[in-house]
Amino acid sequence: MNSPLTYTAAGVSIDAGDELVRRIKPLARRTIIPGVLGGIGGFGALFEVPKGMREPVLVSGTDGVGTKLKLAFAFNGHDSVGQDLVAMNVNDILVQGARPLFFLDYFACGKLDVGIAERVIAGIAHGCELAGCALIGGETAEMPGMYPEGEYDLAGFAVGVVEKDLIIDGRNIVAGDVVLGLASSGPHANGFSLVRRIIAQAGADYHSEFHGRTLAQTLLEPTRIYCQSVLSVAQHIPIKGMAHITGGGLLENVPRVLPEAVCAVIRREAWPRPAIFDWLQHAGRVDDAEMHRVFNCGIGMVLIVAAAEAQRALVDFAAQGEQCWMIGTIEPRSAGAPGCRVML
Repeated sequence: MNSPLTYTAAGVSIDAGDELVRRIKPLARRTIIPGVLGGIGGFGALFEVPKGMREPVLVSGTDGVGTKLKLAFAFNGHDSVGQDLVAMNVNDILVQGARPLFFLDYFACGKLDVGIAERVIAGIAHGCELAGCALIGGETAEMPGMYPEGEYDLAGFAVGVVEKDLIIDGRNIVAGDVVLGLASSGPHANGFSLVRRIIAQAGADYHSEFHGRTLAQTLLEPTRIYCQSVLSVAQHIPIKGMAHITGGGLLENVPRVLPEAVCAVIRREAWPRPAIFDWLQHAGRVDDAEMHRVFNCGIGMVLIVAAAEAQRALVDFAAQGEQCWMIGTIEPRSAGAPGCRVML
């Protein structure tokens, strides 16, 4: 049986395209899971719907890495943005209770550098391993004149599956429920236009020491992938709602999973905010509301559970290696009131 990988290279020289595919195939093979079908040529990848499910529902998502790529170009950070790409997609479909099945990527550049592309896709493969899904295909497009030398664009697409009666949609969230927060690893892949503006205005040096690393290394820390820990805990603790804290921060993402009759009241002192956010707020003179609207501020995933389940959830997430805190409560919402408030 042939490799299930279906990479194509539009406009790339035959030698460069063949070399890239040769290097990528072993990376993709490491991610193969049950359901991947091979022998499909170069136009499409096949994945069999998991057996043993009563009413499987497919959940899909697509996303990119945004302007964090600018830091990868400037500071040779090509190894981590692939994981960012996977995380932005699989964490999104996880919100509805989906187990990620497979992932495809799109890598576009002006002129292909096989070594850089391999590093990026190695990060994608690692992200897929962390998520428990298969990297089954992708596209490498060489488009002269579209991108400056040394730069590229990156996008991805993930598909997962969930039992129809186990879809997490927030409809059962009520006042009195508890808001839990899982730790982020930093800004993840959001808010980097503001990050770069703050650093430019402050005249800061990306190479300066920051808590044992450089500032650039701290900012390039890859996005955490929550799939395996959350799905493990969800097997025995009912999760009523989840929000992946991406662009829009806490203030705009949490309300997306709440019924109109309730709001989330989050206590800022409930978790230790990573030092990078304190630095960004001070250096950029960013007010609290803007911080909570742009950045995750140390919380990468929000989960809502019944109050009776909250303590057990903390214990179970700790057993999965997650830092988890009770960060707030669900309260009644009056007409016109915001869906999320962060109390300082």
